[in-house]
Amino acid sequence: MLMIEHRLIEKIIPILEAELERLQGDDEPNPYLIEYAVDFFRTYADRTHHGKEEDILFRELKGKRLEAEHSRIMKELEEEHVIARENVRGLQESKDRWVEGDVGALEQIKTRLRNLIELYPKHIYKEDKEFFFPVEQYFTPQELVAMLQESYEFDQKMIHEKYAKTLQTMKQMTS
Repeated sequence: MLMIEHRLIEKIIPILEAELERLQGDDEPNPYLIEYAVDFFRTYADRTHHGKEEDILFRELKGKRLEAEHSRIMKELEEEHVIARENVRGLQESKDRWVEGDVGALEQIKTRLRNLIELYPKHIYKEDKEFFFPVEQYFTPQELVAMLQESYEFDQKMIHEKYAKTLQTMKQMTS
């Protein structure tokens, strides 16, 4: 399931690359595209995908005796999730500053886009090729099935969580 989600996350990278390339000229950032990208990273890549990794897979792995290499990689992956969140937050803030008229925010938008473009392919490769398959050895078939079922349940809650937050934001906007 996690590797299938990676295939969708990979598809946003060329879109970000095209926006970054466009910004190398005199073009202005597309605030709508950036807003969609931020929502994609926050809701899908981070909350949904990283959420399953951290709240299910990593949680279960922390209860196992891992080889040093696997512990090291898991720690790196967790750190990369934090870096991704920081870059997405920074991209949102930079876009907001740009929209408010701060032309200096353009360089920060470019930096944040570049950081995400560089981070995600390497991060996904590490998970797909160096982590997911090797750590399956720590689980029984029954444990793997239980984690998969928990992942399905996690996903079912996500749409409700997203729109409960949307409703809360809308309420705050009208208060």
